[in-house]
Amino acid sequence: MRTNEIIREIQRLPISKRIYVVEKTIHSIRSHEDKNVMKKAADALYVDYKTDNELTAFTNIDFVDFYETK
Repeated sequence: MRTNEIIREIQRLPISKRIYVVEKTIHSIRSHEDKNVMKKAADALYVDYKTDNELTAFTNIDFVDFYETK
């Protein structure tokens, strides 16, 4: 289906359904963009986390049991 056909079909829907389509589309775009931003950030910092001991110093205690005192 072409873009113009999709738009025509959406325009035939009642307003509540059109709003629903728009909301779902915006949510889909935002989710996709959020994933892209997070992936780019992780890729950009990958070398730093692999080589900089200051960034990974606390990973040595990741598996140590932690007990909160009250």
